[in-house]
Amino acid sequence: METTNQSTTIANDALRALLFEVSVTPKPGLVDPASQGPHPDMTVFTFIDSALSLRTYFEQCAAAGTAFTGANLPALFAQLRPIGITAERAMFQATNGVNTHKGAVFSLGILVAASAYSERLGLDLETTIKGMLKGLTTNDFAHVGDKPEADLTAGERLYLRYGITGIRGEAEQGYPTVFGHALPALRQSSGTANQRLLDTLMAIVANSVDTNLVKRSGGDEHVVAWAHEQANAYLAAGGSKTPTGWEKLLELNRVFDDRNLSLGGSADLLILTIFLGLREGVLTNDSFNF
Repeated sequence: METTNQSTTIANDALRALLFEVSVTPKPGLVDPASQGPHPDMTVFTFIDSALSLRTYFEQCAAAGTAFTGANLPALFAQLRPIGITAERAMFQATNGVNTHKGAVFSLGILVAASAYSERLGLDLETTIKGMLKGLTTNDFAHVGDKPEADLTAGERLYLRYGITGIRGEAEQGYPTVFGHALPALRQSSGTANQRLLDTLMAIVANSVDTNLVKRSGGDEHVVAWAHEQANAYLAAGGSKTPTGWEKLLELNRVFDDRNLSLGGSADLLILTIFLGLREGVLTNDSFNF
């Protein structure tokens, strides 16, 4: 009974992480309750429907992690891929074909299963994640160069052009942006729930390579350095809790809309950070100052 309750709690925290992320506002380049940003095909309600469609998936991921035995962790990841494909179909059905959470299906599913496994056995979560995903980028990109150009995904094109491994590389390394930058930023944050998560988002932008941003810029990798500069300027100004920082955030909102830029990859990493914050008690009802 205890493991069943734990699995349910982990799955619920995954769902909460999706809903928390879309509720944060204003988010440059992203959908929030006040704006569709550069995403005219999405609203906050699209994201809510999408999140709810994934509840069963997170329950399955938690159950897989709880039930898994042995040390062959890539086998646990292999269990997630077919149920992830089913989850994507459920998401697209709920959103009428709009891609809201495809990245989160991949990454959050991994964290849910890894958390269930690690917490049951008292193991280190980062080590578990790295064990699950060992060899991921090598395997997934092994034959990319043999594909016709028309068949390449945006991520595969970036890999061939710049060597950017995207979320696969981030995941295989144990999500260093999340554990090394975003989660420490969240732990140290203060203010309202919205302020804390805005500042955490910008810490992610300052320390990551958002492939969605590169894609929206027409494949210009220099946009990453520009985004780092803008995010660091916001944080140096005091973030969401200072008038200067807030004005910088509003300015970035306008710029991202004007340039049709998206931070979808950063949003996915914020979702993971929120999930981990919920799991370790950094985010609780008592900790939020509304």
